[in-house]
Amino acid sequence: MSCKKFVAFGQQLIRRKVIDSSREDSRLSRCLNTFDLVALGVGSTLGAGVYVLAGAVARENSGPAIVISFLIAALASVLAGLCYGEFGARVPKTGSAYLYSYVTVGELWAFITGWNLILSYVIGTSSVARAWSATFDELIGKHIEQFFKQYMSMNAPGVLAKYPDVFSVFIILILTGLLTFGVKESAMVNKVFTCVNVLVLGFVMVSGFVKGTIKNWQIPENISDLYNGTDIPSHGTGGFMPYGLSGVLSGAATCFYAFVGFDCIATTGEEVKNPQKAIPIGIVASLLICFVAYFGVSAALTLMMPYYLLDTNSPLPVAFKYVGWDGANYAVAVGSLCALSTSLLGSMFPMPRVIYAMAEDGLLFKVLARVNERTKTPVIATITSGAVAAVMAFLLDLKDLVDLMSIGTLLAYSLVAACVLVLRYQPEQPNLAYQMASTNDEVDNNESVSTSESQAGFLPDEEEKCSLKAVFFPQNTDPSKLSGFVVNVSSCFIGFLIVTFCSLTVLGKDAVMNGSTWAITLLVADLIICFIFVIVIWRQPESKTKLSFKVPFLPILPVLSIFVNVYLMMQLDKGTWVRFAIWMLIGLAIYFAYGMWHSVEGFYSAAADAERSTENNTDSCK
Repeated sequence: MSCKKFVAFGQQLIRRKVIDSSREDSRLSRCLNTFDLVALGVGSTLGAGVYVLAGAVARENSGPAIVISFLIAALASVLAGLCYGEFGARVPKTGSAYLYSYVTVGELWAFITGWNLILSYVIGTSSVARAWSATFDELIGKHIEQFFKQYMSMNAPGVLAKYPDVFSVFIILILTGLLTFGVKESAMVNKVFTCVNVLVLGFVMVSGFVKGTIKNWQIPENISDLYNGTDIPSHGTGGFMPYGLSGVLSGAATCFYAFVGFDCIATTGEEVKNPQKAIPIGIVASLLICFVAYFGVSAALTLMMPYYLLDTNSPLPVAFKYVGWDGANYAVAVGSLCALSTSLLGSMFPMPRVIYAMAEDGLLFKVLARVNERTKTPVIATITSGAVAAVMAFLLDLKDLVDLMSIGTLLAYSLVAACVLVLRYQPEQPNLAYQMASTNDEVDNNESVSTSESQAGFLPDEEEKCSLKAVFFPQNTDPSKLSGFVVNVSSCFIGFLIVTFCSLTVLGKDAVMNGSTWAITLLVADLIICFIFVIVIWRQPESKTKLSFKVPFLPILPVLSIFVNVYLMMQLDKGTWVRFAIWMLIGLAIYFAYGMWHSVEGFYSAAADAERSTENNTDSCK
């Protein structure tokens, strides 16, 4: 009996969400178009980092080759973006990575994903609000900081800030009110700020190419004389790639986080007019625009001013001063505030929607799923998330917490890539996630007939027997139970091998760099085994479900995406992982105490079991 209870408990943890794609009803307002999504993605991704990050990476890591660093980072982000795009076409519902995990790998992983997304968005909102406040205060002469330090100083040790940031709270409350007022109004404000930001960045790029010179990539022969032999800035070897390939790759790892934010588009599934097409286009287009902006601004910076003299905190104002255009600082200030505004809105917009999706599924408190009938927005979730972010911005010094954003985001990216890998090779099954795709394309009668037939009896009458030949040379042209099982197992092994490889390269970095035989042997063996499992997945038949967008080059792209994300997660320090563990303990306590027992899917499962039990009892009586 205890064994049965244990099995039943395990089944509860991996129960998957069932979505009826034929139902188009939504409690939220479908009013966003593709341009709204592109503006939302660009606004979220192209934040204040473009005004700061380029200078820091160019001076300390990459030099003029920062454009290559941004290219590598953009390609790594596109891997995750394509996976989100396919799921946006497959599951056009609110919830982003949380929902994608729920319909594929089960409830527990979905809760973990959603719980960490909430943390990422809360910290992101709070930190950007404090950055907005600090930037504005800098423009007016730091009067706000001086006032609060004098009259409301907080000298308590730990994570408390030096003074309460009242202005950041004010900003968060204004945007919370905007978000509760309506989605269309929020999108309009976001488009205005995003357009101003893009125009300012365009001005920066044109200025760089007009006033810049390629001579700034070279190191003067008399640099020692210029600095009297002392305090010579670090400059590498000069040229386009002064710090070598290692510097470019190190810069790429930092630049990767500049592209984080596009996933907010995936939370709009129930608020977009044509989500199956608009979400994939919005994600890819926003990443492309952001890459062009980062590429152009970083190139302009290194052309206007020698890379080894760039200011790491405010590179653009210093660069314009260097070329004699001091007046351009006003344009940079306006662009920076607009970028911070869109970035703040981009952090606040998806947060209540993830909370709403989890609450509607019963995994969080049901009151958070209330929707305002007039504005069609998740008003309670919006107000709650805004209040929590405001309190954090008011009291906390968020520098030590910002890395937690990275864990939540990278974990979500990894799970979405894994879900794409798993779903594409599963047999068609009625009432499950594999059949959720519904496009607006016209389908001919023959296709409709074949689809209905496949839903009635889609699995082959005779399943292949499991053997090495069947694994590498499957006989069916359509996915079967065996091929689906092979892909599931292979994906688990690939995930384990990637985590092992990244752990060895990070924790055993010294041994690898010193040419240790055992370390290199383990890494090579790990890669070979991982490659074999990738080939096994590649040999399996793919699902022929019609989608408006599909990730190309499976299974390579999702595996590469998982590898990049896990490697970046392993780069985070021990303190970040300890804080992550504490946050996870709080979340799991909520899930096992409340969510697990109030899950809507659990209710449906229990009802189905009761119905089957009644039918069996009736049959036995007969």
